[in-house]
Formats: sequence, structure tokens, C-alpha cells
Amino acid sequence: MVSISLCMIVRNEEEVLARCLDSVRAAVDEIVIVDTGSTDRTKEIASEYTEKLFDYKWCEDFSAARNFAFSKGTMDYLMWLDADDVLPEASLKALLALKESLDPQVSVVMMPYHMAFDRQDRPGFVYERERLIKNGAGFLWKGAVHEAIAARGLVVHSNVVIEHRKIKQGYPERNLHIYEKLMAEGKKLGPREQFYYARELFYLGRYSEAIAAFENFLIMPASWLENRLEAYRMEALCHDLLHRPYEALQTLLRSLGEDVPRAETCCDIGRHFIDRKMYRAAAFWYETAAAQKASTEGGAFVNRDCYDYIPYVQLSVCYYWLGDGERARKYHRLAAKLKPEDPAVKYNEPIIAAMD
Repeated sequence: MVSISLCMIVRNEEEVLARCLDSVRAAVDEIVIVDTGSTDRTKEIASEYTEKLFDYKWCEDFSAARNFAFSKGTMDYLMWLDADDVLPEASLKALLALKESLDPQVSVVMMPYHMAFDRQDRPGFVYERERLIKNGAGFLWKGAVHEAIAARGLVVHSNVVIEHRKIKQGYPERNLHIYEKLMAEGKKLGPREQFYYARELFYLGRYSEAIAAFENFLIMPASWLENRLEAYRMEALCHDLLHRPYEALQTLLRSLGEDVPRAETCCDIGRHFIDRKMYRAAAFWYETAAAQKASTEGGAFVNRDCYDYIPYVQLSVCYYWLGDGERARKYHRLAAKLKPEDPAVKYNEPIIAAMD
């Protein structure tokens, strides 16, 4: 059986740290906590779970902090979690089973990451992250922000789901500040950094700047396909928010030249047409979205609702206006099965039911 060091970096996480550690402690053999400057009870709470508690002077570089934490792990594999992550009971059992069965030749274990839970506790956003890293194999975190480890060697995709259960807001301008500091120091952003820099501009409402940054990313060689597809979508949303719907649609259509369209893109194009009461065109794109299969194994960022719930709700609306009662009812039933208490379902219920 392999052994695991849980290595975390934390700062002012007194509200969630115990919840996280309680959810995973039975499956790990060592806990390493690196504090980057807490002013609350975080370190006191951490000391109840481990003696391997270290201080690290924050230097605006997440990779540096994570690499320091990993350097303190002594077990076969190094695992990371954020303080507001949780292992549900089923995942704890799956992780214990994985320890028993894992081939020691495995370099990296990928695990699904679930977040943005709805009223039915369904995750709205899922993707995979590298979670177990073979110790001593030369892996390093890279990237001052949105840090990652490039998986290589024997990589395993597991069913150990990590849930991100955030309860407080973060630091909205922190990441952008780090990127701007790097550029002011003369650093040229690589493709991944450029993509996330553009996203930070978007999140802060600097839409024109974000469009330019996304365009700069899209002309960079060796940029990752999934990031490219997301960049088209976010750039299109910037255009929409700047009241430029034609440019938004053209940006989405450009993405179709990259690969088979993802359901997320199909829903965005469908929304463009439904907003203009072009219901037949909208139905085509929502039907296409519903026909796609979501997969996180390629590293894609997946909005699960785009593969079922959103197309179903919108198709019920499209077919209502197209006078097709049978299809309107069909898609309404499918949406209601997924989210019976959702306001859109409740609003549509009497309208769809009244169709002949």
C-alpha cells in the first residue's frame, strides 16, 4: 500500500480548515501545513492535526509556496487540497481503496474537481486536477498564479471526487496584481499565463482590455485547445457585455474551426438566437448541445448544465414558440427531472401544461 503526504498552503482559513482536514485525515499518512501569513486562528487549528506546521513568507508566487509545502512531504505520494476543499464520504472510501490498489509506478493521479453547486447539490462546474504526485520524481509547480504541475509518465484517472465548498469571497484583484507585477518586471507571459491574465481582466469588468488579451492569447503558438475554446467564449461574452452582439456571435463561430463544438459553445450560440426570437436556429444549437457528451479526462473545464439542463429548458421554450407542444412538453419533463425546484422550471410548468 502506498503512503500519502497531504501538503497544503493556507492563510486565514479558520472557518474551513478543520472541515477540510476532518474529511481527509483518515486517508493520509502525514499532514503538512504551510501558513503564508494568517492573522486568525488558522495556525492554532492546524496544530491540532499535525506537528508539521511551517511558516512561509508570502512572495506573490503560489508555485513557490506549493513547492515549499511539497518539499516537506516524506511519503510516497504528495497530495494537495485548498482549505475550502472537502472529500465527501464516498471519496474518502475511494481514496482509501486507491491507496490499496495503486501501482507504485504511477506518476500522477488525476481526480475530478466539483464546484458551484446548485439547489439540488449538483456541481455546475467540473474538471480534473493533478492530485497525487509521486514524491521524488522531479515534479514542480509552475506559474505564479493558477499554478499547475504538468502531468507526465504513467497517469491514472481516478473516481476520487474533490468538492470545492467555498464559503467566503477571495481577493478579487490579487491575481491581476501579480500578473501586472510580473509584466512590469519585464516577464513575457506564456500561453497559460496569458489566458488567465485575460480572465482576470474579464472578472474585474475590464472588457475591452480582456478582448485584446484574449486575442493575444489566441495567436500564441502551442496554446492548449481547451483554453482556446474557453477564450473564444469569454471574449464573446465581453463583446455581449459591451453591447456588440454581432462581434460576439462571430467570435463564437470562429471557435468552430478549432474542434468539435463543446456544449458550452453551442449553448452560447443558442442564447444569441433565442434572445432574438430566432427559435428554429436556437433549437438547432440547443439540440446540438444536448447531443454532446461531457468528459473531463482531457482536462476540459465542463459546465455540466450545458450538456442537459440548459438545453432542455431552452428547447422547451423554443418549441413552445414554434407551436410544437409534444417537443415542448418532452424537454420540459427532462428539465424538471433534473431540477424540479429551479425557478425556470416552475415558471414554465403552467405555460407548457396549457399547450394543446
